[in-house]
Amino acid sequence: MTPSHNISLWQVDAFADRPFSGNPAAVCILERYPSDEWLEHVAAEMNLSETSFIVPAGESNSFHLRWFTPTTEVNLCGHATLAAAHTLIEQGRVHIDEPIRMQTHSGELVCFRSGERITLDFPATPAQSDVDPTIVQSLLSALGIDQGEVLQTKFDLVVVCDDANTIESLRPDFSQLSRIETRGVMVTAASQRAGIDFISRFFAPRCGIDEDPVTGSAHCCLAPYWASKLGRTSLVGYQASRRGGTVYCELTGDRVQLSGTAVTVMEGQLLVPAD
Repeated sequence: MTPSHNISLWQVDAFADRPFSGNPAAVCILERYPSDEWLEHVAAEMNLSETSFIVPAGESNSFHLRWFTPTTEVNLCGHATLAAAHTLIEQGRVHIDEPIRMQTHSGELVCFRSGERITLDFPATPAQSDVDPTIVQSLLSALGIDQGEVLQTKFDLVVVCDDANTIESLRPDFSQLSRIETRGVMVTAASQRAGIDFISRFFAPRCGIDEDPVTGSAHCCLAPYWASKLGRTSLVGYQASRRGGTVYCELTGDRVQLSGTAVTVMEGQLLVPAD
């Protein structure tokens, strides 16, 4: 079948300072949103933890932004927002000396260039401690650990461990973990690495992602939590997945500024059939 037109796609490693590290996201810039089914199919075809779909909002440096995993749409995603902003800057679609405004399901998100990094201004999602004991037990069992402080955000469950080595050596039972009703599970501990304040990992099998390499939105919870523990508002987090990635965090009231770098690793054309 002869395609009627092509749509450009980019694959970007976000929260990465070199290719093949950080968290990969696909970025697709559209003139308007087609059906949700089409967006879901494209995200499944990309088979990355997130695909960003961007549509101009009519004003300079203003866009609509939606995020899809291979199986579902999500309300907030940090690394795919960083990838989207990086692509808009790299493709000359924005004025780099002005903020980029993204209209999303989580409200307006503002991105801006900050030296070599891109900074995302996100809402903080502080954690609460009132978690059902049954969920606590199921979660610890699925993670294969005996103890940890379990908290709850509006999106995810959080497990705080005493030892950073526990975080890095985790081998969760993803089948068991997928039966717990939550978007994802973040595990965290104070860091033993120089220049890093805390480390984390993030698991989201219910969203089709066993382990997310670097999760920006998780740091909307992790930054406030560790700021309260360490007594300062500027923090550096490292997500200790196999690919790994660094997130620079600045807590400002009920907002968290997340900064990082990104690298484009692939550019291609999506062939759209005439029908």
